[in-house]
Amino acid sequence: QVQLVESGGGLVQPGGSLRLSCAASGSIFRIYAMGWYRQAPGKQRELVATITRGGATNYADSVKGRFTISRDNAKNTVYLQMNSLKPEDTAVYYCNKELRPQLYAYNYWGQGTQVTVSS
Repeated sequence: QVQLVESGGGLVQPGGSLRLSCAASGSIFRIYAMGWYRQAPGKQRELVATITRGGATNYADSVKGRFTISRDNAKNTVYLQMNSLKPEDTAVYYCNKELRPQLYAYNYWGQGTQVTVSS
């Protein structure tokens, strides 16, 4: 059974930091590259960062230099360290295997974790 449990969100002031965690099923984690996604109100879900099984990373331009994705293969957990947060980072954040946008609707998603950046 697929399991994706995100945590670590909250309310933070602009310029602050948060660290998100995602516990994933081994059936996903062992096989796929993993990604963090976010969806702001009224906007489409977007891919923020990805990490391969070997640790190679990639980032959306909007978060490059501020966010860091990492994974602990022993714990089936992927992390997102978010620094220098901006109000436009406000969104619900989700993790999943790396997916093309046209496949978002056909895959299971966890409940996500809310990140709000506001003074």
